[in-house]
Amino acid sequence: QVQLAESGGGLVQTGGSVRLSCAASGTIIGNNVMVWYRQAPGKQRESVAVITSGGSTDYVDSVKGRFTISRDNALNTIYLQMEKLKPEDTAVYYCKAVDGRDNRAYWGQGTQVTVSS
Repeated sequence: QVQLAESGGGLVQTGGSVRLSCAASGTIIGNNVMVWYRQAPGKQRESVAVITSGGSTDYVDSVKGRFTISRDNALNTIYLQMEKLKPEDTAVYYCKAVDGRDNRAYWGQGTQVTVSS
């Protein structure tokens, strides 16, 4: 059974930093496409950052230069380092795994990040 557990969210001031973690079990993150999504109140969920099995990364324009996605294969965990946070970054952040063998998608439960102005 695949499980993804996000952690690291909280309340941070504008300009501050937060690192989110997503620990995976039941799947090997190095074999998957791993994605961080976020959903702000009243808005659709959007893809924020992605890391492929080959290690390539990509970001939505609004976070380029501020957010960094990375992974630790030994810990089977991915991270989202968030810098220079803005109030508009406030959202629930979700981790998603797309299994490289069958393209099945798995989601974590989400972690709240609130950026105060």
